[in-house]
Amino acid sequence: MEEQGKQKKKNKNPLSSSFCPINNLDDGCLMHIFSFLSPIPDRYNTALVCHRWCYLACHPRLWLRVEQSAKDLSEPGVFPSIEKAVSAARPGDTILIAAGGRHLASNIQINKPLCLIGGGELPDETTLLCSRGSDSALEFITTCKLANLTVKAELGCCLLHRSGRLTIDSCILQCEASPLDYLSCPIICTAGGNEVVSSAVKTKGNRISVSQTRIEGGAKAVLTSGDLTLQQVRVIYARTFVYFWFDVDSQ
Repeated sequence: MEEQGKQKKKNKNPLSSSFCPINNLDDGCLMHIFSFLSPIPDRYNTALVCHRWCYLACHPRLWLRVEQSAKDLSEPGVFPSIEKAVSAARPGDTILIAAGGRHLASNIQINKPLCLIGGGELPDETTLLCSRGSDSALEFITTCKLANLTVKAELGCCLLHRSGRLTIDSCILQCEASPLDYLSCPIICTAGGNEVVSSAVKTKGNRISVSQTRIEGGAKAVLTSGDLTLQQVRVIYARTFVYFWFDVDSQ
């Protein structure tokens, strides 16, 4: 009887390999499965399961990391600045920007499909600062995605969209108040205009899609000078903030 009771307890153990067959897969298979998960929150949550899953979910093959306070910069996939991470990234990579402090971002041109994600629980925990004198913090000439980030511009624009499909999800875009507010816009879109874009980075269709994003300051939320126009605008008023959903697309 005692042996049967022990056997039942053993079978009820949730860590038993019979109850967790996925743990029988090798590291390469698990990492391939994790690559199909959205970085935030799914892949981030897998890192909380156990030490092995944490190692695989944070592996440089799945995403690059920007950490200003990193002591060992020789660690694969870790970079001290956004500019260096973007330069080293391959098309389709995800860059996780560490929460805390301010990351300088001035005229960083992104010409390959990337996903930039803030590492904090809220977007205001990861701030990209565009200093005065720069045209923009980030310049996009191909399809990219931003999520869970705060982008601040002292003068100019936060994001400059030249071509491709840009997705902005759960972010904060701020233009700091100044007497020259009329020169500032959180988003400037020149896609579809007369600008010449290298054939190596041309994409089919130009569009900006914004969801659940706070936009503060500047003369306009979006300034377009190409063929795209503001469409499908929705606004939700919270106690202290206003959240926007809208598209910038061709008519």
